[in-house]
Amino acid sequence: MKLKFSLSILIFLLIANSCRKEIKSEKGGIDLISNVYFDASKGLDKMQNFHLSKLNYSGDTILELVPDFTFPEINSKIYYINDSLCYTLDAEKSNSIVFSEISKKQKPFLVEKKKEGALFSKEWIPNYKNRKNLTDTILFNKKYKRFEVNSPWNYTRFYIYPTDTILPYSLYKHAEKDYHGRLERIDSYNKKNDIFVTLQLMPRKKWDSEAKEIFEFNHFIKNRKSE
Repeated sequence: MKLKFSLSILIFLLIANSCRKEIKSEKGGIDLISNVYFDASKGLDKMQNFHLSKLNYSGDTILELVPDFTFPEINSKIYYINDSLCYTLDAEKSNSIVFSEISKKQKPFLVEKKKEGALFSKEWIPNYKNRKNLTDTILFNKKYKRFEVNSPWNYTRFYIYPTDTILPYSLYKHAEKDYHGRLERIDSYNKKNDIFVTLQLMPRKKWDSEAKEIFEFNHFIKNRKSE
């Protein structure tokens, strides 16, 4: 009787997991922000903040604004990303960007080859198989699942927010599948160089103003052609 009860629970869990529906977010933005702390063992006073990327998406189309490190209010690069292909856009001519014309005029490159802004790597977390699960924690009023990876050179802690909503960009997709959520924060300490780095993925519902203009302009062009 006990065995049957255990098997029933197992079958229920398998069915529940297989029926888990993922919800694709159709519109919004993602900020990638990093804080770097030097001489971390002596305190957190020597710090630099970097706004690495401003990703804006509509369906499968991504517009990435890469802020200049010296003047964050200025975009040093703009990328148009569709599926696995990436195009470099002229930041000074953003008001006249037409998506349908870009592919005709420019040869794309694979998004994994992009070296600035958000990195679209398919590599796994180093030493992932030897990770250690930690207790859940609450950070910024959100509950996170956590795990850590420790090595002689680095100590890294990962924070995953449980959710069924899928974004068009993820830091490590394989970890998100394993933990059924979204990886939103990575804290890493380099033991040799005494540097502590935080990387945060911050989802938002609204586009950046510049991306909003580009998306709305292309929507207007598309509708005009269909008339």
